[in-house]
Amino acid sequence: MSPLRKTCAFAALLMVTACQPKIADPSTQYGANPQLPAPHQYLIPPMQVPPAAGWRRGETPAVSPGLRISAFATGFEHPRMVYVLPNGDVLVVESNGPKSPIYRPKDYVEGKVKAMAGSSALAGNRIILLRDANGDGVPETRTVFIDHLNSPFGVTLVGADLYVAATDALLKFPYVPGETHISAPGERVTDLPAGPINHHWTKSLAASPDGSKLYVGVGSNSNITENGIEAETGRAAIWEIIRATGLKRTFASGTRNPTGLAFEPTTNRLWAVVNERDEIGPNLVPDYLTSVKENAFYGWPYSYFGQHVDVRVQPQRPDLVARAIAPDYALSSHVAPLGMVFTQSSSLPASYRSGVLVSEHGSWDRSPLNGYKVVYIPFRDGRPSGSPQDVVTGFLTPDGTHSRGRPVGVALDHAGALLIADDVGNVVWRVSAASEGAP
Repeated sequence: MSPLRKTCAFAALLMVTACQPKIADPSTQYGANPQLPAPHQYLIPPMQVPPAAGWRRGETPAVSPGLRISAFATGFEHPRMVYVLPNGDVLVVESNGPKSPIYRPKDYVEGKVKAMAGSSALAGNRIILLRDANGDGVPETRTVFIDHLNSPFGVTLVGADLYVAATDALLKFPYVPGETHISAPGERVTDLPAGPINHHWTKSLAASPDGSKLYVGVGSNSNITENGIEAETGRAAIWEIIRATGLKRTFASGTRNPTGLAFEPTTNRLWAVVNERDEIGPNLVPDYLTSVKENAFYGWPYSYFGQHVDVRVQPQRPDLVARAIAPDYALSSHVAPLGMVFTQSSSLPASYRSGVLVSEHGSWDRSPLNGYKVVYIPFRDGRPSGSPQDVVTGFLTPDGTHSRGRPVGVALDHAGALLIADDVGNVVWRVSAASEGAP
């Protein structure tokens, strides 16, 4: 780098760091009424991602008292989602996003910074099947279940139909219990928004309790419409698809990046975890967990957490801001929730059996870092009823300078233990009650 460029870079860094706002304690941004400070504008948004280090032999994440953790399987190529079939087989989705074009210097810088954390790692773009026939927590069978997929993410089984949400389409495959490989091509149920930019490429997926409908989470194509509002057609929304006909509609909108979907078992209501917008400070905007109300608008891009206007978006839409509703539960800012599973059927200790477990992939634009753990949020009468509790931590090195892993998808196995896909460590972790299997 030339002396002039070094000087300019150093000057820019000084301008950024000199005006950094005070970092809020994450606990001030939990629940229905998070503290929301004034937005902070940057010349250059700060970016901090701990470089990926991986796990050394014998290392594991840490778990709360009463729990134990072990590697269920290792050696994956960027595992993102886990899904458990009725016969106990575990599907592991290996995936990463398609390479996007660079439209502005920020795209290049963000790509390089995120790549340090393992986000650009090579991925199988396939689904691996694991079978633990004797229930000892170690799978004896491992096969490629479905291959040659286009950045898959969400998976769900309804009857004999296995649905896979690839980045550009919802696909349907024939499923036979006990089968270890599907060679039949996937039937294209419907197209999903993709294209050359495809900023948020993951497509989350859930089936209604009666199996008649499918719900797909589609993320925005930008942070706050910097790629033009035309690029956002059909995005930042949760779609509803009728299985019998393939007809689809927008079930809810204004959800910037709905990365996890699940039905709460006592009420049968749809819930989602959503990644909110960046670049207006370390304390904005809290990512959230929310019930998904039919035809509701959750603000993106014009406002956040209800009717807090984002002045960066022009032209504004005061008519939509007036309709915007606040989500149910803030998780604090920039934790990047990517997976969720309700726990009523788990075999974890009783204190974890009436709520939801949420995986927090971790921040890339906040210092000190936030997320990088799995948390439990208790529910009562189908609603959140307390603060998040750390369940699985230790994904960062003790000094916080490197990430050994990052949690993504979560699911409960046939025995009710928690499975966690770790896309930096390339591991699927299994968390069970410490007393599991004890004589």
